[in-house]
This record gives sequence, C-alpha cells and structure tokens, in this order.
Amino acid sequence: MRLRKITMIALTTLGLLAAGQPPVSAAAAHYYVSLGDSLSQGYQPGLGNTDQGYADDLFATLKIKDPSLTLVKLGCSGETTTSMMKGGVCTYDGASSQLAAAETFLRAHRGKVRHLTLDIGANDVQRCLVGGAINPTCILQGAGAITTNLPQITARLRLAAGTGTRFTAMNYYDPFLAAWLKGGDSHTLAVESALLSNVINSVESSIYTVADFRVADVAAVFATNDFATQATLPGVGQVPLNVARICTWTYMCSKGDIHANPTGYQKIADTLAATIKRH
Repeated sequence: MRLRKITMIALTTLGLLAAGQPPVSAAAAHYYVSLGDSLSQGYQPGLGNTDQGYADDLFATLKIKDPSLTLVKLGCSGETTTSMMKGGVCTYDGASSQLAAAETFLRAHRGKVRHLTLDIGANDVQRCLVGGAINPTCILQGAGAITTNLPQITARLRLAAGTGTRFTAMNYYDPFLAAWLKGGDSHTLAVESALLSNVINSVESSIYTVADFRVADVAAVFATNDFATQATLPGVGQVPLNVARICTWTYMCSKGDIHANPTGYQKIADTLAATIKRH
C-alpha cells in the first residue's frame, strides 16, 4: 500500500511580491482540486509521483489569470473506481478513501474551489490485456464496475462542492497501441485495443455528461483511432500516427510503461485547459 498525504502546492508570498503583486489573504485564497489515478499524480517510471504531471501543468496555466489559486492533489496511483470509493490503495489523514477526502475538502472550502479535474477508470480494465490478448470477461467486469461506481463518484463530488466549481474530466489515450511495433498479429491487437479504449471512453463520457462534467478529449489529441495517417517514428520508420504519438508522448514503447512522459502530460494539460476555456 502506498502511503499518501494530501499534497498542496501554493504560490508563496515571496513569489507574489517578486511578481509585483500583493500577498493574497487566506480569505481570498481558492483552489484547484485534482482527483484520479496515477496520471493525476504525474507518475513517471523510476521517479514515482512527480510535480511534472498534467495537474501541475494545468495549474501553471490556470494561475496565470488566477494567482491566488492553490493546487490540491488527492490522486492515488493504482486507484480504481472501486478503491476511490472504498479505499485500500492510498491512505488519507482522517478519511477512508480518496473520495471521502475530496468530499471533506470540498465541504470545508465551499465557494472557494474554482476547478476540479478527474481521471479514473483505466485501472478497472488495464489488467484485461494479458499475454498479448484481450480478456472479454475481464472487460465486461471492468466496464460494469465503472458503470456502477462512476455515477456515484460524480454525484457525491457535486453535492460536496455545491455551486461555483468547474468540473472537468478527461478520457484516456490507449497505451496498448504500442503493440503495433511487434508486427504481424500484433497489428490486430493494436486495433482491438483502440476499439476497447473507445468503448470505455464512451461509457465514461456519457456518465460525465449526465453529471455535467466537461470532458477533455485526450483520446482525440493522441489520435487514438488514426491508423490511416502515417508518421515517422525515429529509429523505426513509418507507423500510424496513433502509434507514433503513444511512442513519443508516453513511456510505453521505450520502457513498457503506460504513463505519459512530460510532453504527454503537457498535451493532456493543454487539452484540459482548452476544454475549461470553452466553457
């Protein structure tokens, strides 16, 4: 079990003074709350959770117009929709789960939480690709868990926050497109993984929309379904654009790790920022 404590990153009084702005009083402070799995924590292989994730990048963008904003990262590496509700992966001071910790914070800071972002559900189905094949029974179980849990998660967050908070979720890129590089039957596996990703993203997007969460289309930015456009991947040659972006923006091709690299996290942050700006 990974021990986690609430991580809060704030602009310091010294930094504000250096920028020629007066210090922000405690009463004026407000927050961006980041929730989710390892992506929300900026996890990178060999480094663990970092301050180079999409939440950190998005925070840097948001605070340009809102210098009193404080980032609160409550995400948990390895979290599923079930563990987000029930706990068991990460620990939080005074709370049984990530969702309970988020509810406590939101209630205590009603009217002061300007932004909340969420990514959750990938770990419900990630285990379903085993030995070069997709397990359909596992997919059904994972999708069932998401369908049961995610509406409860979004509803509880909205109730806890009250009014005035912008809720933004994201869909997922497909790291298993990297299988394409193995050639042969692995091309079929890559195509099947994209179809699987579409199903999960569709399920989640529908739930988010009902809950009035805006959905950042990360899958589109990563060109998840674009097998037709060719791109040059250094050291490999011509590959489909979706494969090239997974190899370039994540560690999947270089280290067999599903997580985004700093470039990929910035792409996610930019997609979230654009979604927030449109709404």
